[in-house]
Amino acid sequence: MVQLYNLHPFGSQQVVPCKLEPEQFCGGGRDALFVAAGCKVEAFAVSGQELCRPRCAFSTLGRVLRLAYSEAGDYLVAIEEKNKATFLRAYVNWRSKRTENSRVCIRMVGHNVEAPFSETFRDQMSIVEMPLSEAPLCISCCPVKGDLLVGCTNKLVLFSLKYQIINEECSVLNFERSLIIHIDNITPVEISFCVGYVAVMSDLEVLILKLESDLKSGENVNHHPQKTKKLMKQTEGISNETLQPESDDFVICQKPMELLGEKSEQSGISVTLESTGLADEKIKYFHVQHLLYRRFAPDISSYVLSDDIKLHSLQLLPIYQTGSLTSDTKSSSQEKELLSLFCFFSLPHVGYLYMVVKSVELMSVYQYPEKSQQAVLTPQFLHVITSNYLQCYTVRCSAAAAREEDPYVDTTLKACPPVSMDVCALRIQLFIGLKAICHFKNHVILLTKADPETIPERKESPKRLGSKKGTSVTLRTPPVAEAGWNLYIVNTISSVQLYKEMVDYSNTYKTAKTQSCIHLLSEAHLLVRAALMEACQLEPGEKAELIEAFKDSCAHLGDCYSRLDTQHSHLALPYYKMSGLSMAEVLARVDWAVEDGSQKYERGLIFYINHSLYENLDEELNEELAAKVVQMFHVAEPKQLPHILCSPSMKNIDPLTAISYLRKLDTSGLSSVLVTLTKAAMALKMGDLDMHRNEMKSHSEMKLVCGFILEPRLLIQQRKGQMVPTEFAVHLKETQPGLLVASVLGLQKNNKIAIEEADSFFKVLCGKDEDTIPQLLVDFWEALLVACLPDVVLQELFFKLTSQYIWRLSKKQPPDTIPLRTSEDLINTCSHYGLINPWVNVLLSSDSLEDKNFMDDLSKLQSLICGPSFDIASIIPFLEPLSEDTVAGLSVHVLCYTRLKEYELCIDRLLERCPEAVIPYANHELKEENRTLWWKKLLPELCQRIKRGGEKYQLYLSSLKETLSVVAVELELRDFLNVLPEDGTAAFFLPYLLYCSRKKSLT
Repeated sequence: MVQLYNLHPFGSQQVVPCKLEPEQFCGGGRDALFVAAGCKVEAFAVSGQELCRPRCAFSTLGRVLRLAYSEAGDYLVAIEEKNKATFLRAYVNWRSKRTENSRVCIRMVGHNVEAPFSETFRDQMSIVEMPLSEAPLCISCCPVKGDLLVGCTNKLVLFSLKYQIINEECSVLNFERSLIIHIDNITPVEISFCVGYVAVMSDLEVLILKLESDLKSGENVNHHPQKTKKLMKQTEGISNETLQPESDDFVICQKPMELLGEKSEQSGISVTLESTGLADEKIKYFHVQHLLYRRFAPDISSYVLSDDIKLHSLQLLPIYQTGSLTSDTKSSSQEKELLSLFCFFSLPHVGYLYMVVKSVELMSVYQYPEKSQQAVLTPQFLHVITSNYLQCYTVRCSAAAAREEDPYVDTTLKACPPVSMDVCALRIQLFIGLKAICHFKNHVILLTKADPETIPERKESPKRLGSKKGTSVTLRTPPVAEAGWNLYIVNTISSVQLYKEMVDYSNTYKTAKTQSCIHLLSEAHLLVRAALMEACQLEPGEKAELIEAFKDSCAHLGDCYSRLDTQHSHLALPYYKMSGLSMAEVLARVDWAVEDGSQKYERGLIFYINHSLYENLDEELNEELAAKVVQMFHVAEPKQLPHILCSPSMKNIDPLTAISYLRKLDTSGLSSVLVTLTKAAMALKMGDLDMHRNEMKSHSEMKLVCGFILEPRLLIQQRKGQMVPTEFAVHLKETQPGLLVASVLGLQKNNKIAIEEADSFFKVLCGKDEDTIPQLLVDFWEALLVACLPDVVLQELFFKLTSQYIWRLSKKQPPDTIPLRTSEDLINTCSHYGLINPWVNVLLSSDSLEDKNFMDDLSKLQSLICGPSFDIASIIPFLEPLSEDTVAGLSVHVLCYTRLKEYELCIDRLLERCPEAVIPYANHELKEENRTLWWKKLLPELCQRIKRGGEKYQLYLSSLKETLSVVAVELELRDFLNVLPEDGTAAFFLPYLLYCSRKKSLT
């Protein structure tokens, strides 16, 4: 379906002052317009709204049949006819031709220009002759590289554009015949060529191919010869079928067919390649990828076949990567990066637009109200001429290209109108006797030739061209009015001006609240988006104006989707984001008027506000807007009201207003604990501690934790990228720290907060810098160990806890708050905290001066070291601050070295510092394979220290007796005698010897 609007895309018009009736014309580049008539080509300069002024003229060999201009290389190419023979010629350096009698240089294609002629070539126009074995039928220039493709009866010939360097100051444009594409069973009427993509059209067939480079040396140029033969056989079969003798009673016609992608190889048209590049050039071998084949059937509704049912206006339209073009270099056209490519062709009453880059897809079908004669496609519009009307249709190229550039464009961040949206006709403009059309930049060139009886009426047509806003229309009388023909330049208005008119036009639909408003605003959005895709050709002021229009169009689309009840209401969010409007500015656009005493809020607006408030935007709504938001959600989405009130953007809401709405909620279908916590937060905000306590007492601690998990922003909010504790969290820190730690643990367990974020939260909450660890954070780490969460990295957590315990013990720094758990609690509830070895208690009791204030941290550290999960080796380097001069430090060191099985080292340390703990240590640690240390290490060491005497003589002596008792039990008599010292007193060792000798008989 084609929607029709009465907008004004056409502005002023002017008449091209050509002297003879144009037979062919084309435009391109910055300002070039060429008109061929008879054996002459006139070149005109067209710039802005100024007069079209003649630039130069030059003669051709004969009558011009086809004419094409290439911006890359700035050359004109023509198919000319003389004496029933056709010639192909390229006109190079035509801008240097000052007068019609100026000298012209003619050379053959591929002719090497010698250095002495460089000055001549620089200052005069050159004509490059391109001989062909068959008559050229049609031509096309690549808009990116400037290569020339020529269509002949059964083949296409590719001429590559070359720059032949004469010297440092001069280079000459030249061509090289580089490739021949043999195509059987199709005679090209029109062709189009763009960076390796080839479109070929006959009267009722269209074939699109892609030439792909293949750098494998020595490979046969003909691609897949077996496949080619197969296709040729298919072709022969089809041709034989169609060439059956026709009787006088019926005509055999082929069926219509559309083949996309690989299936198009089944069309029966064989394509083979022949490379003709020079030997000294870098030869590129190609193979062919078939993209599309479409065949139409002639109209046989009448008894006589009509010759007018033919395809016309074949065109490949490239769209380039945004911002990839540099405008200050001569070869800028070669630096364009192709983003998307579109192919257009048309029947008299229907036009077809395909996208052909990554996938071949039919995008749009255009139904014309009258029989069309010709059409031109631009990135923004499709211009179609009938016998009496110039029609302007919208296209979907920018929407498709936007998705090629960003496949994730349709998200909560970005959006684009769909490619499948109905096309529309912006304008149907009266022109009498339209014959031909072409387009370049913002100019539409029209050739009109009225029949003799309609010439007087021709003067009325320009009156309808003016804009309803008063745009003046320039109409100049043609030089030869009686001839009945004119060549017009119709200037299209700027994208921004047309955009503003489309927005004004859309206001007529706003009160009706229909899809037409969205459709027209989407058209306006795509218009501006298409203009921005050519940003490299814009002035900075024009680009800034377009960007502003783009944001404005996003705001209007956001308004539509937020106010109209459609299935795509969620698109209000990405369009408002793209508009750059703040939430307050969006809310200011909302009509808050109440109709019939009840206010209705559409899904789009609710979705936008809800999502925006969840995003933790650094924007605070004022009290009035916050109250309106609360009232809106109370009406439309009451379940979301507690979540809305917890948003940082709602900081300025009046607590009494919030509580009044919360009390109206029916909590039967809601989480009552969440409503309770929200009311408690609001009570705290207005300083009503009694109300706050009453609300908190209405649920158990476990339920309160569940409430905080449902809405983490009750405790933690993001502001400017930083984690900020709420007033509620600060109050819980002072009154219910256990609930606070349990709640943050619940958030971490439910993936609502990361461990690093929780660490930062507790530091900020307790007012500590990065290097200081508050006790509340240590409580959280201990709770994490108790909870045994699967995604917690244990060794990292062990390191954090042991480092903190060690730091406090070494600095004699007590916790800043009372720990939530004692060492006994942790040992009893957490498997990672082990039972402390009994000899440690003996060691600690030996020093009566030990500060009892740090015993809990010491016990936790010792218990963690005794646990089964701790990697002892990782903590050894960090034990240095904890000196062995203290009993606490000694106990930790000995525990660590014991876990590392450094028993001899531990025995030495204990004998030196705390002999009374040696025997308890040995009884606990020296078992099984470590039993031998009793007599190999402990017994000799005790004997040596007893000999030296000293203050600890009695301790060593009692320890020796305990050791001898164990050794006497463990060893045989002979072995026992061997380990006894030779210089000992016999009376001292005799009881142990007697026991050892009697041991065997007793057993």
